[in-house]
Amino acid sequence: MLIPIRDENPTRRFPIVTIALIAFNIAIFIYMFLVLPSRATFNEFVARFALFPGTITGQGISGNPIEPVFLTIITSMFLHGGLLHIAFNMLFLWIFGNNVEDVLGRVKFIIFYLLAGTAGAFAHIATDPGSTVPTLGASGAISGVLGAYLVLFPNARVLTVIPIIFFIEIIRVPAVILIGFWFILQLFSGLFELGLGTNGGGVAYFAHIGGFVAGVLLVLILPRKRYYRR
Repeated sequence: MLIPIRDENPTRRFPIVTIALIAFNIAIFIYMFLVLPSRATFNEFVARFALFPGTITGQGISGNPIEPVFLTIITSMFLHGGLLHIAFNMLFLWIFGNNVEDVLGRVKFIIFYLLAGTAGAFAHIATDPGSTVPTLGASGAISGVLGAYLVLFPNARVLTVIPIIFFIEIIRVPAVILIGFWFILQLFSGLFELGLGTNGGGVAYFAHIGGFVAGVLLVLILPRKRYYRR
């Protein structure tokens, strides 16, 4: 497993949108796990704002979602199921999101983030359209950020932790290797679980894959800030 710590890729502007997204995700996480008074209210909150593929497709109604139900594609991006889930998502968003925001600009980065997350959600729905298991997390959107970063900064060096049995090695890895390895892992894991007919043990691999592909395409389509044009 490769765990990035930071990249050696400075930005020109303060990444206010990236920080705002991280802060909002953390605030929702604190509300879910520390403010909601009981497990029942927690489950009710998830049932209302998480994404249920079967509810979107009409093949398996579940929960009591907000109306229209398609809004849960957006709201689910800001929910997380545990500490490690949000910790890794926010770590990746912080390391790679600031540079993508710097290239696209703040408004376009928000649009990009939501579109990538939506693409990831639809990819997940397409592979399990009748599921009544709640899907939550920013992984699809952040996978889009990784795809965009790979296109924009393939040679950027990323300080990465590599656990080797009982030892930990910290090395500088080009983004193309780190992100490429991550995508291949998602792709093979998704295809393997799809072949077995399982839901991936709670990991929505195809949300990662769909978000990543969308991020690659969107960053090629959306106009960039003038100082990044070649």
